[in-house]
Amino acid sequence: MPIDSTPADVIIKPRNVMFARDKQSARWWNGGNPVATAFFNSMSLTFPKGEAFFIESVRHYRDSVPAHQQTQIDAFTKQEAAHSREHGHFNDQVKKAGYDIAPMEAELAQRIAQMNQAAPIVRLVTTAALEHFTAIIAHACLKSDRHFKGAETDAARLWQWHAIEEIEHKGVAYDTFLAATRNLSPLKRWKFRSLVMLSVSSAFVRARLQAMGRFFDQDGINTPGIWLRTFGYLVIYPGLLRQLIPAWLAFFRPNFHPWHHDDRYLIDRHLGRLGLPASGTETLIKPV
Repeated sequence: MPIDSTPADVIIKPRNVMFARDKQSARWWNGGNPVATAFFNSMSLTFPKGEAFFIESVRHYRDSVPAHQQTQIDAFTKQEAAHSREHGHFNDQVKKAGYDIAPMEAELAQRIAQMNQAAPIVRLVTTAALEHFTAIIAHACLKSDRHFKGAETDAARLWQWHAIEEIEHKGVAYDTFLAATRNLSPLKRWKFRSLVMLSVSSAFVRARLQAMGRFFDQDGINTPGIWLRTFGYLVIYPGLLRQLIPAWLAFFRPNFHPWHHDDRYLIDRHLGRLGLPASGTETLIKPV
């Protein structure tokens, strides 16, 4: 039977994990690589405000979904709130490393303010599309160590913890979207989410490249050569964008659901490696 909702045995486990607060990261914390560092810095800048947008977009529909989905939304909210908090601290480290991120934060705030003017259902499907992006990025980052090879330990652990929880709750926004559009025909629902995903994808890639350019400017390396390295980094090795293509295309299948691809084995693999709590709300300060 095709999966049309998150499997009942998927458990979303909020972990109140706090990463090092008293250690200054290197400017190029990801293996001394300015391209890898700029890419993940550009991602992190979006999370504090972006996760808040996701939370509000999904919670708007909480009272209209079945009880088991309400429980999932509550757990999703707790996980996303923790991600927002920890990436806020990570972004503080980026500032302390010498980067001026205020203009980028202001631009993001303006974009989110514009998105908040849209109808609730548009905000929800936008969240579902972006949550698919974060889930497939999370899968790639957990599947191979290449993305954080040589990265500072605390930074790598932050991203891997975030990836674990993105996989756990990858079906929540989409299930909420399915519930909210249950009166739409399958064709209208497919067309709606597909068009939004195309728009979101273009904006996502464009925004990442623009932010990376801002970091390169501040590093004094914004040259054709660094963009050639960026192409190689994103497409050839480690090739994150290339790795995302099959999973990204899957979103356009008429019967798509995030849990058609069950990648919980990656969660099991990394929880033990990272020494993170398997469940509950334990606090782990300064992982070692």
